[in-house]
Amino acid sequence: MRILIAEDDALSRTILKKAVEKFGHECLAAKDGIEAWGIFQTSDVDVIISDWMMPGIDGMELCRRVREQSQSSYTYFIFLTALGDKEHFLAGMEMGADDYLIKPLDLLDLKVRLIAASRVTSLHQQLAEQKAELEQLSLKFFEQARKDQLTQIGNRLQLQEDLEALCGRVKRYGHAYCAALCDIDYFKLYNDTYGHLAGDEVLRLVADTIARGFRKGDSVYRYGGEEFLIILPEQSLESATIAINRVRKDVENLAIPHCGNKESGVVTISAGIAALHPGEDKTPEELLREADAALYQAKQAGRNRVAIYSLESNLCCLPDAV
Repeated sequence: MRILIAEDDALSRTILKKAVEKFGHECLAAKDGIEAWGIFQTSDVDVIISDWMMPGIDGMELCRRVREQSQSSYTYFIFLTALGDKEHFLAGMEMGADDYLIKPLDLLDLKVRLIAASRVTSLHQQLAEQKAELEQLSLKFFEQARKDQLTQIGNRLQLQEDLEALCGRVKRYGHAYCAALCDIDYFKLYNDTYGHLAGDEVLRLVADTIARGFRKGDSVYRYGGEEFLIILPEQSLESATIAINRVRKDVENLAIPHCGNKESGVVTISAGIAALHPGEDKTPEELLREADAALYQAKQAGRNRVAIYSLESNLCCLPDAV
């Protein structure tokens, strides 16, 4: 263990330091409470053995500061004092001390106290490690619960939470955003022709292509079976349409054979886009319904294209070249 000694008497400090080192521990020595407090703040210390009476900061104040400071590990605190009455023992324990040594120092007593300190600090270390592992597992489970297991993009739960946060920013700061709903064309026919395992692989490839096609601030979610939703903060309908069309072409350029798609012969997607402008009183559900209506229009117009939901509530199908 690393042990910090706070003792203003030079002879007692030297004797105690040699005894601690004799028992196989690393020792740091301070001539008073002020120096001990400085060492404690800059070093990892397992045990503090502190004199009760010291100039500047006495043992009680040092113990109080140690206990009040947040630490990743527990520091075992032992008072070294010539005061043998039980009232002092109780006061020290209430302040946060763990044990006592009575002057003049008895080496056997010191060894017994350090054995106890080693067990307690080891236990606290194990608990800290277990807590860290549990926190990591909790974070992992939290993230997994918000990811689609097949495609590894956000799921409906993640979408719901993100939309709530986004709506708060829209109301507070007047931000705008677009939502784009994408659907793999003739996906049921693809599954029927090539099998569900091949269909799952197409879902993964398309999801990965869509996710890689957007800015860091944009978010992609698996919305349904073969549907994907993209949220594009601070984008106009025009810029969002350009981005969605670029991704649509990226999917087409994967050139995944699809004999059921008579128009292109490969896997393609269609998309519908809707926008929430500053000052509009529109819920996320209404925005998603608009994007879904635009997606339906894109499919009706021939698939493998993008349609937008206009501000006048009329659907406008955009040409592929946009």
